[in-house]
Amino acid sequence: MQDLTEGVARFQREVFPAKAGLFAHLAGHHEPHTLFIGCSDARVAPELITQGEPGELFVIRTAGNLVPAYAPAAEAVAASIEYAVAVLGVSGIVVCGHSACGAMTALAEDHDLSGAPLVADWLRHADAAVARSAGLAAGREKVGLLVRQNVHAQLTNLATHPCVARALAERKVTLHGWVFDIGTGRVEVLESTGTGTGGSTVLAA
Repeated sequence: MQDLTEGVARFQREVFPAKAGLFAHLAGHHEPHTLFIGCSDARVAPELITQGEPGELFVIRTAGNLVPAYAPAAEAVAASIEYAVAVLGVSGIVVCGHSACGAMTALAEDHDLSGAPLVADWLRHADAAVARSAGLAAGREKVGLLVRQNVHAQLTNLATHPCVARALAERKVTLHGWVFDIGTGRVEVLESTGTGTGGSTVLAA
């Protein structure tokens, strides 16, 4: 906690004064342009990766950047998606996977999750990605392939949410799949063919 309190003090002393005008505006305005759905992994920081200012991203982080397919029940991820799309009117949605993802590694390597039953249950939202990538790679490449297939699968799940489907039909929102490489800082943009097997490009300076 000492590191956190020192960080807050440094923010208030050094960062906030330089952005006081921005925060004064944000105190009465909440108008993010993008919903960013990323992994809970501590190494993946959306605002750092995108170098966005406060107020630009509406962020949802889940283990494995998983997005449950829509179901008519109160659920935190679905409610957050609906708020971002239907209330805030974001114009873009990014689902971002990443290298060395613990969730995808556990699935690719068939780890024993009997000691973490809630995690095992949650990871079932990646079943389509696991099925789609079965037998197509081995070793380290197997994890990388699953990370990418999982981004495609979660984009598919995302489109089952009525608010997203409606915004897509009205061309008010666009969906994007990214993979962040922790070791190099590269961001790979996945290109969908509708089958989850599209190519990719790398965002570069």
